[in-house]
Amino acid sequence: MTEVLKTAHPATVRAWVDGWVISRNAPRPVPQPWGLRVDVGLPGHVSRHIVTAPAPGILHHLTGTITTPGTWLKLCASASAVAPLLPERWVVQDPEFMMTVSLTRRTPLVPAGYTLAVTTRAGVTAARLLTAAGEVAARGQFALAGRTAVVDQVETAGNHRRRGLGTVVMQTLASTAASMGARTGVLVATAEGQALYETLGWTLHTPMTAAVLTTP
Repeated sequence: MTEVLKTAHPATVRAWVDGWVISRNAPRPVPQPWGLRVDVGLPGHVSRHIVTAPAPGILHHLTGTITTPGTWLKLCASASAVAPLLPERWVVQDPEFMMTVSLTRRTPLVPAGYTLAVTTRAGVTAARLLTAAGEVAARGQFALAGRTAVVDQVETAGNHRRRGLGTVVMQTLASTAASMGARTGVLVATAEGQALYETLGWTLHTPMTAAVLTTP
């Protein structure tokens, strides 16, 4: 179980959670003996428990005491390491990957036909690529947690993919965050997102496994 215990740095995970709650307008995280709890309060996402070192004893305690459907576990380990420790009523989601990068300032090249808009509101900075008709072709956002920029909700509309728009959004977020004093970026990516972010210099910090309780 070495992989389960030693994959993630607690300070990096805490920065990600602190930025995520700002980005999602969620309540502040509550420290727990095993990590952090965020009371999200949404249907199907009542709360989430973020566990930096998901040892067998911790998972046994959590899965044995949590009974509210819609509760999520966010575990800093691969599914192969932790899925065998979860009861069947906990449904494991698609693989995720926490990634980090050293931020630098650079001016991205916006493709012809698009306009870049960057706005900041309530601690969240968003970058959007707009078409001439005002359609959002690609977007992403970040929130600061100290000197760490937590990147979130990066997406490209289906009919605008494979045009480099995701790269422009990511470069814009990184450069803007650096100009605001951030030194490091952190995000949690899907497998598809991980492939893009690696080309931009992001590296794997820890695999992530999400599991949701479906029945009491």
